[in-house]
Amino acid sequence: MLDPQAHWLLKLMLDNGVPPIHTQTPLQARTSYESRKSFSQPDALEVHLVEDHWVQVDGETIKVRRYVPQGALTHDRGGALIYFHGGGWTIGSVESHDVLCRELSTKAQCQVFSVDYRLAPESPFPAAYNDAIAVFRWLQEQIQRRPEWRLDGHKVAMGGDSAGGNLASAACIGLLDDPIRPCYQLLIYPATNMLCTAASHKTLGRGYLLTKEAIDWFVGHYIKDPKDLADWRASPLLASSHAGLPAALVMVAGFDPLKDEGLEYADALSKAGVPVEVVCFERQIHGFITMGRILREANTAVNLCALTLKAALS
Repeated sequence: MLDPQAHWLLKLMLDNGVPPIHTQTPLQARTSYESRKSFSQPDALEVHLVEDHWVQVDGETIKVRRYVPQGALTHDRGGALIYFHGGGWTIGSVESHDVLCRELSTKAQCQVFSVDYRLAPESPFPAAYNDAIAVFRWLQEQIQRRPEWRLDGHKVAMGGDSAGGNLASAACIGLLDDPIRPCYQLLIYPATNMLCTAASHKTLGRGYLLTKEAIDWFVGHYIKDPKDLADWRASPLLASSHAGLPAALVMVAGFDPLKDEGLEYADALSKAGVPVEVVCFERQIHGFITMGRILREANTAVNLCALTLKAALS
């Protein structure tokens, strides 16, 4: 059974004629997505410090927003989460996920670095992936240069929701040969296979917010060359090996077309000997974790993510 609060939300959107995302331009979709924040998201938590930094990637500049929770700078060399927002590589920003990053920072008692990676179609694959790799290496450099940040380079996790989960998981593969690698993966309903062959794409591709048409719209903006659909940097499930990757929490939603590929990725990690925990919110829809004002289970999901992250970074 679909969560009654999620059912109410879907009906409200239908009754109010909210246009499907695949009928909009990227600019229209971005504006619409950001405008719903005040309706669906809880109030932003107070943190000790929020500051923006700038990272050079491929001759361009991206923004990384740092969140420091109360009391973090009194501890010696704590942990951090690099977070990649959802939005199909086409919409979303550090602003759309500001509330979630504040929650994770406060409840996990870690610093969070939220990445405003380059968006498609202006910057198609592999731009966002390159940004993810670059930000991890940038943070390692900052940790060495800025002892006042009180961070341990060996305690840096990668996380994200949807497209952000895709970037976090792919970057962990790409960083396997680095001298210091991510210590943990927080993957919230991640996209792991651009070929979209999992059964849930067919069974759940209509009526539950994220539709087949929307997925095609997102993938079409991000992937310009069909051969790149099977590139592991875009489809981490299709990597030749998942051995040596950091432990992970994989969270999926029961009424999400990405559910099965998230579960398949968790199975691939387990088969490779990677410690992984899997949680399915059986009655939820894609994107629910940022909707804590209207979906009670979203707050449960945030608390669970923070709990596992705090333990992983301890």
